[in-house]
Amino acid sequence: MTSLGHNYIHIYSDGACSGNQLKGNKGGWAAVMISNNKKKEISGCECNTTNQRMELTAAIKALETLKSNNFEVRLYTDSAYITNCFNEKWYIKWKKNGWLNSNRQPVKNRDLWERLIELVDKFNVKILKVKGHSGDEYNERADKLAKDVLMNGC
Repeated sequence: MTSLGHNYIHIYSDGACSGNQLKGNKGGWAAVMISNNKKKEISGCECNTTNQRMELTAAIKALETLKSNNFEVRLYTDSAYITNCFNEKWYIKWKKNGWLNSNRQPVKNRDLWERLIELVDKFNVKILKVKGHSGDEYNERADKLAKDVLMNGC
């Protein structure tokens, strides 16, 4: 990780789900936040969820912990769902089309997307893709936390 000054925070978020989309399933989410050589970890779980919801929840919960927007934020995720949405500006098209996707179907997880978009705008977040399970220390840690809470927390 590159040090970019005192007013900078790196967030690594990840989600996990067992029995994805099956009734009675469990999901876990986690984030590792690093700023000024200090690290904070958060995690949680939900029942009856999906992997995509857990990915979104991890990013949201991490951004909700921020108290000030006096710094730059880099959110690292292995979720193509999140990175493609922001980097390819899907959310702009969704809003313009009344929250319908390119197939004219309602956007899934709209409630979480609206909250994440609000937080990304508020904190001027740059979303960056990190390859999952590739040895990135903080991505691996977020993955482990999400899986641990999934197995132990719900």
